[in-house]
Amino acid sequence: MRAMSATVLILGLIAACTRTDIMPGPAEGEQVFAANCVACHDYRGQGADLSGGGEAPDLTRIAARRDGAFPRAEILTKIDGYGRGKVSAEIMPAFGALLEGELVPVEIDGVMTPTPRPLAALLSYLESIQVAEAG
Repeated sequence: MRAMSATVLILGLIAACTRTDIMPGPAEGEQVFAANCVACHDYRGQGADLSGGGEAPDLTRIAARRDGAFPRAEILTKIDGYGRGKVSAEIMPAFGALLEGELVPVEIDGVMTPTPRPLAALLSYLESIQVAEAG
């Protein structure tokens, strides 16, 4: 009976560790970034000159440009294309694949918001690469 209880406990722990309904971590987001963003933002996320003449912004200083606050809602809408503002689709394309897949809960302005997993993973990565503004 104890062996069976131990087996059930171990299987439960394995299931808990592989749950897909939780916010993904930066490592998963780094893979999404590498597949979708490095051509313009460089592999470190520090921006680069674009072939059409503009400059892709430094993604490591998003929070620094906003007094230390990382604007999750703004970043999600920039990536998914809904909050494009002054940036055209030719400069910052919407990535359809990031809007597919299972939904995971992401805290946005105090509200848990269902978000496609690849988009949540990218958000997690971008948040993890923020650097403090120098002196």
